[in-house]
Amino acid sequence: MLKSWLEHPLTRGLSIDDPQVTDLRQRILQEKRFLRDIYTEWYQAIIAALPPCPGAVLELGSGAGFLRQFLPNVITSEIFVCCGIDAVLDAQQLPLADNSLAAIVMTDVLHHMGQPRRFLHEAGRCLRPGGRVVMIEPWVSRWSTLMYTALHHEPFRPQSATWEFPTSGPLSGANGAMPWMIFVRDRSQFLHAFPDWHIVTIQPMLPFRYLLSGGVSMRSLMPSATSGLWRRLEAAMHPWIDHWAMFALIVLEYSV
Repeated sequence: MLKSWLEHPLTRGLSIDDPQVTDLRQRILQEKRFLRDIYTEWYQAIIAALPPCPGAVLELGSGAGFLRQFLPNVITSEIFVCCGIDAVLDAQQLPLADNSLAAIVMTDVLHHMGQPRRFLHEAGRCLRPGGRVVMIEPWVSRWSTLMYTALHHEPFRPQSATWEFPTSGPLSGANGAMPWMIFVRDRSQFLHAFPDWHIVTIQPMLPFRYLLSGGVSMRSLMPSATSGLWRRLEAAMHPWIDHWAMFALIVLEYSV
């Protein structure tokens, strides 16, 4: 009942795999200043982590986002046709030439890939030496495990034995814990399987603000005017962020 009450009225009752939901989320993101401020911070962090090497930047899962406002030349893409994208493509089988990209960026996308190994191989093929994958993803902490399990519509299974999962749909198939599983729990396995990838940084963050904003699928739980107050509280909690983070900035660099 709580999940039903929290659902955003614009998308209530619609399948998350329906492209119409992604288009409606563009409107939600524009109207929620609290949430828009979070995405602005995310985009600034992503841009700051881009490599100096020349080449195109591809955004995966552009969906409802607005990265192009900060990075005008970015190539936007999605798994299905929706408003304002340049290409429809599958990140696990990229229709791009070898060594054609400087970076691949994404927000809340990796944990929807049922075959992440395929993506990592494809990203390595398409990136130039020194190219990067820069992403914002859900993260595993004591707090996030409680919140994602209780309130979120996507599966969150940090105990899963494998990175892969069966795909029920382009967005409904997911394991929100998967980025943490790959880059922390199974880090040695990742580095052994992908020796050309280097983990540049993992920065856990955002214990409360995304949750309080309601994200793109729920009602706001706090007025936008309180955003600054919550930002200061999160900054003060930095020494304990590993126990509270709900997201992380992850930067990978490809070298051959």
